[in-house]
Amino acid sequence: MDKTVFKNILQILIILIFNNFLAQQVPEKLQKSMMVKDTIAKAANDTIKKKDTIVLPKESLEDVLRTKADSKRRDVPKKMIYLVQNAQVKYQNMQIDADYISIDEEKNIIFARGKLDSLGKVTELAKVDQAGKKYEVESFSYNTKTREAIAYNARTEESEGLIVAIKTKKYNDSVFVMRNAEFTTDKYYIDKKDSRPDYHLLASHIKMQKGKNSSTLIVGPAQMYIEDVPTPLVMPFAILPFSDKRSAGILIPSFGEREDVGFFLNGLGYYQPIGEHFDLKVLADIYTKGSWTLRPEMNYVKKYRYTGNFSADIGTTVRGIKGLDNYGKTGTYRIAWRHSQDTKANPFLTFSASVDVTSQTFYNNTVNNNYIMDQSVLRTQQNSTLTLTKRFLTLPVSITATGSYNQNFATGLADLRLPQMNIAINQFYLFKSKTGVRQGLLENITVNTGINLTNAVSTGEGELFTKAMWDKLQTGVKNNVALGTNTTIAKYFTFTLGANFDNALTTKTLTRFYDPVENVVVDKVNKKVAAYSTFNTSASLQTTLYGMLNFKKGGAVEAIRHMVMPSLSFSYAPDFGSPGFGYFRNYYDAAGALMPYSIFDNGIVGSPSAGEVGALGYSIANNIEMKIKSKSDSTGVKKIKIFESLNINGNYNFLAKSHPFSIITVNGQTSLFDSKLSINTSLAIEPYKILFIPGQNDGIRTEDFGSFSVQGFNVQMSYPLSSEIFAKKGEKKDYKKLYDKKGEIRNENYYFDNDNYAHFDQSWSLNVNASYQYTKGLLREGTKIASVGLDGNMKLTPYWNVTGSTHYDMITGKLAYTRIGFARDQRSFTINFNWVPFGQYKVYDFFIGIKANILSDALKYKDRSFTQPNAPF
Repeated sequence: MDKTVFKNILQILIILIFNNFLAQQVPEKLQKSMMVKDTIAKAANDTIKKKDTIVLPKESLEDVLRTKADSKRRDVPKKMIYLVQNAQVKYQNMQIDADYISIDEEKNIIFARGKLDSLGKVTELAKVDQAGKKYEVESFSYNTKTREAIAYNARTEESEGLIVAIKTKKYNDSVFVMRNAEFTTDKYYIDKKDSRPDYHLLASHIKMQKGKNSSTLIVGPAQMYIEDVPTPLVMPFAILPFSDKRSAGILIPSFGEREDVGFFLNGLGYYQPIGEHFDLKVLADIYTKGSWTLRPEMNYVKKYRYTGNFSADIGTTVRGIKGLDNYGKTGTYRIAWRHSQDTKANPFLTFSASVDVTSQTFYNNTVNNNYIMDQSVLRTQQNSTLTLTKRFLTLPVSITATGSYNQNFATGLADLRLPQMNIAINQFYLFKSKTGVRQGLLENITVNTGINLTNAVSTGEGELFTKAMWDKLQTGVKNNVALGTNTTIAKYFTFTLGANFDNALTTKTLTRFYDPVENVVVDKVNKKVAAYSTFNTSASLQTTLYGMLNFKKGGAVEAIRHMVMPSLSFSYAPDFGSPGFGYFRNYYDAAGALMPYSIFDNGIVGSPSAGEVGALGYSIANNIEMKIKSKSDSTGVKKIKIFESLNINGNYNFLAKSHPFSIITVNGQTSLFDSKLSINTSLAIEPYKILFIPGQNDGIRTEDFGSFSVQGFNVQMSYPLSSEIFAKKGEKKDYKKLYDKKGEIRNENYYFDNDNYAHFDQSWSLNVNASYQYTKGLLREGTKIASVGLDGNMKLTPYWNVTGSTHYDMITGKLAYTRIGFARDQRSFTINFNWVPFGQYKVYDFFIGIKANILSDALKYKDRSFTQPNAPF
């Protein structure tokens, strides 16, 4: 019993102790638990108060999706919406119009498809308009969440061009990637007037990057197709910018083969804009036989100030095979600079430049057929000039500084003038008018004067800027003063007086002597300063006379009017060859005869004249017109010019010791056949008898006056012919009224008759020119030059044009320079073929060029033949 009581008491104590422990621990846990709950509640309250920090799950649609269609269906379990016929979806800045549209609400994808025919082929494309940019696709899917899109057989218009890609993927609003894409600028295909383009670029990949104001196409390997026929033009890549602003890019070369230089890449280069006013283009031509050229070109412009261009052509031309006789290696260069100043930029200081400097053999060794087509290879000389002009606001003076470089390819010599300065004083009157109206000889006296400084040398290309050139350099100064006055005598005569004074200074003089050992006349240049002064006076009297010869009214010729302008003049100059002036010396020739010469001969300031002059000159100018009956003129008569001008000139020197009469010259000009046929002629008549010694070709001018002979004759004629000249008045056909059927697409310029024959205007023009020149002088036998030339074009069709020019030498009986050209307008590109079949350079040139501005330099194909001076035709 006792053990049982003790056991129960012990159990009760344990329970009480445990309960006390729980009573102490539980409140701590509850307190901690309540503190955690309070913290969470506080944080929750704070989070609720700060609503902007709540991260909500992104919605699939950021805007309202508006739809409409003839038929709508919603599949709730599949979360799909189907729109059929005239379906339209508008979402943000995008609008989709299609025959069928499905919307997957779970995957956030909008799918659109064009209209199908019974065979499942798309007959009407779906249209997508995003931010004003329009696309046409067969099918199209767009993810509203990622904003990525995929289109199949999409038509994308960009600037002047159109891209049709089998697959197009849009990564964002600015990046599009296309596969198996066609690019073209054919307007007929873009406007859907034709089912296929006349040309296109087929590229395996195209990446289009769109900017705010521009876009760029980066084209992978691409081949050009013409009328769906592949061409040899294959580009490894191309960058086509679509922007009004200039952008850098690689310039695609043309390629081909030429027998003389081998295979080539022509025009491979890079274009780089430099700031606002400059751009740079660097081109390279590479040939497999070793020839190469480097052609940098820079353009610059500043609005309202100046424009200019700098270009160079530096390279080596290699022809033939090394080790054989036909091998040749020639270094060539060409430097050109053009600069023009806006007239409004600075009227008191102007500068201009026209520089074109080449190596002597540049045109003979050119590998560029353009120099053959424009006949540059026939050049015998080339000129370069720099000009700086200074004017003053308050001074009547203008100063012009000039530098010039003239190359003669025939002689190999070059004339360099650097610098050449002219100081001109504006014309002024020597005496002031008392009444404000100038009258009489004194008040009308005018003075013109100026100073000209020249540094000049004639040297070979290899001596430029060497000691040999500086030794040959001549310096000269020349001053001219011209006085003139005029007045009217007896109301009908104009009397003129004039005087000229020349003063010259030079640093080089001439000594001439005969070398009996070499049997030649030697001209020795001396470094010696010398000067001379000359003067002459003149007086003239001229008037105008009219004569009219009237015929019976109503006749074929009603009147002839003859206007004559005779003029008599007298001039005087002393004999500056007299010993008193010291300007002339004498030397003995091979025959022992004493021959005079001037120490200023061959100089840059000219030389004084020998022999006293007291000459009476005469000039008779004529103009003859005829008035004839004409039914085509409203007045019933028409004027015809028999001679627009017919001038006769000559003089008689009273003070001459021999041959006082000069050679008589006659010049005439007229136009016939309604001013179509233009005729210019000149004639030189020798009044003295020419005596020829047997066995000698050179004649001697005797004192036997009156044996007039022709010493020179020249006539030039030109006559333009055209289809308009031969067409009768009012004959131009109105094809629209004559024929009912008109061509389609490309043939809208053609009208068809009932037999389906095309009718169109076939215009043509042909300019016929002929020239004849006879020169005899004091020779026994004269020389003759006679040729007939043709230059014209003909439009075979509205899109085919043929041009050509040729010259026939009637003396040798051979054709001279001849060129034939064909041009074909192919809607969006042109084809040109030019051929030079005769002459030293026989060459053909074939060119295909895209009309669109964005591709005018990027896409072109050229095939040029080699040039062979002795190749058979």
